[in-house]
Amino acid sequence: MNAEALIGELLAELDDGGLRGSFLVRDLDSGREIGIEPDVAHPVASLIKIPLVAATLERVRRGELDGAAEVLVRPGAIIKPGPTGLSRFRHPARVALDDLMYLAVALSDNVAADALFALTSPAEVTRMLREWGLRGITARHLVGDLSETPAERFAAADVHLAHALAIGARTADRGHPLAQLDVTRANSGSARDFVDLLQELWRPDRIAEPVAERTRELLGANLLRHRLAPDFSSDATTWSSKTGTLLNLRHEVGVVEHDDGHRFAIAALTESRVPAATQPEAEFLMARTARRLRDHLRRW
Repeated sequence: MNAEALIGELLAELDDGGLRGSFLVRDLDSGREIGIEPDVAHPVASLIKIPLVAATLERVRRGELDGAAEVLVRPGAIIKPGPTGLSRFRHPARVALDDLMYLAVALSDNVAADALFALTSPAEVTRMLREWGLRGITARHLVGDLSETPAERFAAADVHLAHALAIGARTADRGHPLAQLDVTRANSGSARDFVDLLQELWRPDRIAEPVAERTRELLGANLLRHRLAPDFSSDATTWSSKTGTLLNLRHEVGVVEHDDGHRFAIAALTESRVPAATQPEAEFLMARTARRLRDHLRRW
């Protein structure tokens, strides 16, 4: 099957499953790539933690921050506790900067991420991305803002109403009354932007190698492996990634490294038209789409 036919088939499958979105797979060594609308900007949810951590590591490298310095983290700063991490703590804790970076990426800990943003602002993260020649990803707000949507104000039985609002209120130019879902006000980027970032982390040019190496290690330690990981993890591969989730948004970006030396950067940024918080079929469809694109590129 040629690339055009494959993309047409995948688009039909995504539509049947109530998904739309952007995908890009790139061979990190040859530069060949295949994708589905890879240049469309999306609100990126927790994906912003990748450039946040990279920027923090760069400041540590420059001597502006100390990775061993302890940061006081106070509980109770967000509306709804996350599933794990510092948001579940009941008492103040002192956590080393290095460990906050681990928590922010490996556990997707929002409180840890905002403790990092308190040291390196969204504007500064964006400035450093531009310094590295990465012009598409923009950090605009704290990660804690992601927990201030209508979903946090509905009872569990009614959370589908928040998802219906997220789905139905988006404008044609990707605006939205919810700032976290509006690409002009949210932390944003495209599938291509994140593949470019991954390429810079795996084949550093402008990012210093120690910064890239540690960021790769943190992505490899990611414990959230329910989305793309089942299709890219095996005894013969290493999958390093970060997920992002907010209302009807489901994202994941990562790199699969094969024992034969081949390396592919993969970005899947999707939004569902189904008003439900739990959608295992959407996770499966995302992974299947990304896997088929990777398989096509590998055979190329």
